[in-house]
Amino acid sequence: MRPVISMPPTADTPAQAAAVDFARRIVPLWQAALGPELLGVYLIGSLAHGGFSRRYSDIDMALITETGLSPQTLDRVRSQAAAVSTDWGAKLSVFWTDRHFGVGRFPPLDRIDYIDHAVVLMERECVRPVRPALEEIQHYLGGAPFTNWTEQARRFATAETLEPKDRKAYLRTLLYPGRFCYSWMTGRMGSNDEAVAFLGKTRPAQLDVSLITRALQCRQADADPDSLFPARTALLSQVDACAALLAGRVPRSGHN
Repeated sequence: MRPVISMPPTADTPAQAAAVDFARRIVPLWQAALGPELLGVYLIGSLAHGGFSRRYSDIDMALITETGLSPQTLDRVRSQAAAVSTDWGAKLSVFWTDRHFGVGRFPPLDRIDYIDHAVVLMERECVRPVRPALEEIQHYLGGAPFTNWTEQARRFATAETLEPKDRKAYLRTLLYPGRFCYSWMTGRMGSNDEAVAFLGKTRPAQLDVSLITRALQCRQADADPDSLFPARTALLSQVDACAALLAGRVPRSGHN
């Protein structure tokens, strides 16, 4: 019997249902590829914690196995998933690890998402990692995620045009400081909607919350972010605001 899936609310229920159906259809592919090695398959990301967008969201699947996942197996199942659906297959993002959460691709924030929000697609054994502490989350956020976002923000801030292929990346770059601040202050993983609501109450110094709110409205409408391109230079100030929070120069919220 398939598990009954209770999904978080979204503005595009048909897209959410189609994405979940695609994810369910490729579970047998993982089972065939991994056999008894496979402990569980789950949805995480916006399909699990809310705010799924047909245009802008990925389909985040988490795999827990006995010993990990080889690149060859991952590539093979990705190819098979694309044969199930070219459109949804292109959005597939796989997080994977072993039963000890010691290898693979499963960063601290995604472990938090798995602990708090994972939707079961298939489970042979329930395995849970130790919950990352706030300090671990902050250490992670201050590393590659902050560096990569900063590079993107500076690239867009100095760009003369917004190419169609860059629309998704640009909108994500506008939204990211909201998610960054939310997770930095709370140690939690949440939707863009939750992050914006949180920032509306906490108002971190120097951060342009109104720009993040406008980006969220664009995402919710599955619209092009071209109308937000004139605001690109504000990304430099957003970087400075997040850097100040990272450096401890901005008081943290009292929210838990």
